[in-house]
Amino acid sequence: MSNFWSDKNVTVTGGAGFLGSFVVEQLKEKNPKDIFVPRSSNYDLRKKEAIVRMYEDADPDVVLHLAATVGGIGANRKNPGKFFYDNAIMGIQLMEYARKYDVDKFTTLGTVCAYPKHTPVPFKEEDLWNGYPEETNAPYGLAKKMLLVQSQSYRKQYGFNSIFLLPVNLYGPRDDFDLETSHVIPAIIRKCVEAKEQNKDKIVAWGDGSPTREFLYAKDAARGILTATEKYDKSEPINLGAGFEVSIKELVNLIVDLTGFEGGVKWDTSKPNGQPRRKLDTSKAKKEFGFEAETGFKEGLRETIDWYIENKDRVG
Repeated sequence: MSNFWSDKNVTVTGGAGFLGSFVVEQLKEKNPKDIFVPRSSNYDLRKKEAIVRMYEDADPDVVLHLAATVGGIGANRKNPGKFFYDNAIMGIQLMEYARKYDVDKFTTLGTVCAYPKHTPVPFKEEDLWNGYPEETNAPYGLAKKMLLVQSQSYRKQYGFNSIFLLPVNLYGPRDDFDLETSHVIPAIIRKCVEAKEQNKDKIVAWGDGSPTREFLYAKDAARGILTATEKYDKSEPINLGAGFEVSIKELVNLIVDLTGFEGGVKWDTSKPNGQPRRKLDTSKAKKEFGFEAETGFKEGLRETIDWYIENKDRVG
């Protein structure tokens, strides 16, 4: 086991969230000196004063910046200004004060939404600047993309050690199952489970089912983030993905099958499809720090469905 973490105070923004909860669990197994998870009720990371207080309280050697204002296509369309501002202001100030407080390593997450709308498949890191992102989530994607610019410019001017990771769409237990804000996998799982319980004969899915997506299981993503933090010390962006492509129609049919819902699917083509295709080139992560996804897609979906069924009364 690496001794990278043994003497480190580690701050994980968003550590109580979906992805962050898995990162913190895996981080505990590495026995760092301390793990600090700032909660939004105590530290509003959009405000400079809260960030300064966080650095004073936690005295981190390593910062994993996972906190974000996120949501599916619907939430992005309703809140473009909020999604841009919250994500930009959080990340920019967190990195600036990490530099001022002499943090040794700063890991920040970008998003697959930062890629241009018509990026050739598979998405390679060098394609990141070759066009404008898909319109429905461009404000979120561009806010995150600015943290890459900041990371690279801070390394050049200050020698600040920050890295920028680009995870593909995540899924897994503890995801957001609120239909107002959720992404496609938790939304369809919830719709199928509820329709089955209520003896409904159909569910409604957005778009026409033709777009393709790639999905990374949250536990795999957490492992990738911690491995990159240990072993990668460059500011060039790196994709984190699972290396497969599935259409939304295939995905919905798979969830219908796994949940045992026996009704039909109505496609609401008045709703947007989002980006036409998504699949990452994941070769750089394997080359630079040996990361590959391990969880099979059906296995991950089964675990996510089981978790939702067990917790649905608590999560909505």
